[in-house]
Amino acid sequence: MADKEKNENLEENEDSKKKKGKGSIIKWIVIMVVLLILTAAGFGGWKYYQTNMANQEKKVEEQKPLIGALWPMGTMIVNLMDGNGERYLKAVVQVELSSQKCITELDVLKPKIVDNVLDLLSSKKYKEIVGYGGKQQLRDEIAMRVNSYLTKGRIKHVYFTEFVIQ
Repeated sequence: MADKEKNENLEENEDSKKKKGKGSIIKWIVIMVVLLILTAAGFGGWKYYQTNMANQEKKVEEQKPLIGALWPMGTMIVNLMDGNGERYLKAVVQVELSSQKCITELDVLKPKIVDNVLDLLSSKKYKEIVGYGGKQQLRDEIAMRVNSYLTKGRIKHVYFTEFVIQ
């Protein structure tokens, strides 16, 4: 009887070793499959990132410049309409153009344009141009007056690089 029990225990040990051996092989196969999937996903993500970043870099290169061609009108000093001419305005004006073609046209017409803008500036009162809204309205009026002279393009923005009222 003892021999039979020993034989049964040995058979059970051999069966459990076979099951453990099969279990460890299956465990290693599952680990390898998971690692293969993670590697493939990582490679796919890297390729996706590479292609998208390359497209974004091309878009950045293809973007238009943030500001167009600038044409300086120069420094303008005028007396304001207030009182006895006690206040004056000093402004340095630059205009942003829609295209480079406008520059030659503006250079030819500069005396007329500057005269027109000086007339506009000297017709203003201190209270009309002192705030943000006043300056914005002045920009719009300058752009409208200068655009009336242009045939090849237009003024997109007017910039005051100096604006002093004293």
